[in-house]
Amino acid sequence: MNQAIRSSWMAAVAMFALIFGAISYVQVIGADDLNANPWNQRAILATFCNDRGAIIVAGKPIAESVPGNESCAFQRKYTQPELYAGITGYFSRGFGSTGLEQSLSDQLAGNSDQLFLDRVSQMFLGNEPKGASVELTLDPAIQQLAYDLIPEGQRGSIVVTNPKTGAILAMVSKPSYDPNLIATHDTAAAAANYAELNKIPGINLNQNVSGPTGNLLSPGSVFKLVDTAAALNSGKYNKDSELPNPSSLPLPGSSASLPNYAGGNCNVRETATFSFALEQSCNTPFASIALDLGQDAIRDQAEKFGFGDTFGDQLKLQQAVSVFPKDLDQAQLAQSSVGQRDVKATPLQINLMTAAIANGGVQMKPNLVKTVRAPDLRVISEFKPEALRTSTTQPIANQITQWMSSAVSNGIASGAAVPGVQVAGKTGTAELGDSGLNNSWFTGFAPANDPQVAVTIVMEGVDVLTGAKLTSPNAKKIFEAVLNK
Repeated sequence: MNQAIRSSWMAAVAMFALIFGAISYVQVIGADDLNANPWNQRAILATFCNDRGAIIVAGKPIAESVPGNESCAFQRKYTQPELYAGITGYFSRGFGSTGLEQSLSDQLAGNSDQLFLDRVSQMFLGNEPKGASVELTLDPAIQQLAYDLIPEGQRGSIVVTNPKTGAILAMVSKPSYDPNLIATHDTAAAAANYAELNKIPGINLNQNVSGPTGNLLSPGSVFKLVDTAAALNSGKYNKDSELPNPSSLPLPGSSASLPNYAGGNCNVRETATFSFALEQSCNTPFASIALDLGQDAIRDQAEKFGFGDTFGDQLKLQQAVSVFPKDLDQAQLAQSSVGQRDVKATPLQINLMTAAIANGGVQMKPNLVKTVRAPDLRVISEFKPEALRTSTTQPIANQITQWMSSAVSNGIASGAAVPGVQVAGKTGTAELGDSGLNNSWFTGFAPANDPQVAVTIVMEGVDVLTGAKLTSPNAKKIFEAVLNK
């Protein structure tokens, strides 16, 4: 009998410990992860009808709570919704939240530790809680220009940043959508709208990232900036090096060859300087560099630019991690060195790589949030520029800047040239199988001698001529708009 009592007592203690442990995990250890989970509806339902703080650009709300109806005091409203959807995300009763609505939910809902005294004050006054407002770094005119430069029906992304601070001036992608269609209090309509939007190629409402931060694409020849930095860092190459430049490079262990870029003047020289190879975006010199240095050197430099890592803690958006693959054979390495095969990068990653070169080798944390203000408008947090990583040395960055400037003044990136301003740039064309279509890239900064703005553009699934029209010339328009402010 004593044994039975003892066994029952031990079982009861074990069950109590299990329940206590589960409760402790949910309330303490896993609380943040559970609250941040976009599928967790409890946190949203608890504050859904409250006066949520606004998301603001240049003093005007792009997301705010407006009077609702008898059953729900407030309704979330998005102004210029397609323009900012990739950043704000949505706040929905039935589908959770994404974007800044999700990552800054504690501040917007008034639940952050910084707003504790405000909550206490509102409670004593008998008022409903109010959330903090969030002001973004975006420039509305540049945001609108960038969005308009992507034609309707064209998939693409544009990122514009200040390379010295990491502040994001514009970040857009198409296709976009209207978050109001999902935030509506009409749950049946929200469900129908959600289903229809999810049918549009390029829109994934379950993915809590925008195109520039989440779309992994083959970077093509813009990746040659990584090869160049790796070559100079190795000590085996310098500004005067002559590089082999055959019209095609046999791929080791394969019957295939890597051809030189046919869109420039690569084939007029059997050897090439770095300046000429970047001006004309020649493939074979950079593949030769990669085969000489080995995959570890190229991967190490890619990681110094941010491949394989996140963008830091100031962006406040979920991020896809860019990839330079491992365990490559020599043929795969040659293809990867020109940004093809399994190399994948987000538009923001390419922009940060470019900005690091512009900023003397130092990559800044990309920053989307300028200030967070309490309901009484006092600043409760203000973000400062902060270095993320050192990607290369200043002498190497300066040398690459010089060659990128030559690519605009003398090479195939000439469409980005701005009269009276020295622009540094690099184009890229990533082939999409045998379709005849490409991902067309431009990335660069200006002025080259005192960089104020870095611009990265990618247009997906275009032919060569269309890509050429939609990248470098559009970068020129953005450079002019920013520098003329």
